[in-house]
Amino acid sequence: MGRILYELAGADPARRFSPYCWRIRMALAHKGLEADCRPWRFTEGQSLAFSGQDKVPVLVDGETVVTDSWAIATYLEAAYPDRPLFPGKPAASRFVVSWADTTLNTQLSRLIVSDIPAWLMPEHREYFRTSREARFGMTLEAVTDGREARLPGFRASLAPLRALVRAQPFLGGDQPDYGDYAVFGSLQWARCVSSLPLLEREDPLRGWRDRMLDLFGGLARAAPHCDAD
Repeated sequence: MGRILYELAGADPARRFSPYCWRIRMALAHKGLEADCRPWRFTEGQSLAFSGQDKVPVLVDGETVVTDSWAIATYLEAAYPDRPLFPGKPAASRFVVSWADTTLNTQLSRLIVSDIPAWLMPEHREYFRTSREARFGMTLEAVTDGREARLPGFRASLAPLRALVRAQPFLGGDQPDYGDYAVFGSLQWARCVSSLPLLEREDPLRGWRDRMLDLFGGLARAAPHCDAD
């Protein structure tokens, strides 16, 4: 059995927009590992029954099945130690990942969630809307109402990242590490589903994001997206 990565996709199977799946797509490329990246969509949980749960990403590597993006990343690091994802500081990467999970993705959801249904198959839109509106306690449109006015606050919250990339090319230093992929995965999620300009053109983080988009032969840049670049 070859290596398989199950990723969240929209109606267009090429539009992959999970922040967690993008982390692993970039981590695999970082390691120089190929995978058959298969589209998975909301309500298709039964197709992942073999993994013992119903969420993506799921990595199948030969006889090994790994779920959860952090578990997959640590598995890749242990199984393929060349080109380390956590070069000497796994705790630092873990902090960045936790921040992306609990803070960055929460902020982004409140800015872009109403843009997502347009990219889904009709049979998945109702599930997405119903489940997310129950989570937020309001309509998706109410969640993102006034988002342009909230953009300055969102941009200001990225100041620690901005300070890092003013001093070095990547969050991990001279080369990207898994912390870069965690933050980039979140911004790539937004880029794939929303035209909201999260970063101003002169923002140093825009330059960092461009460097991330250009990694691995432009792997992420080539994905279907809504950004004018």
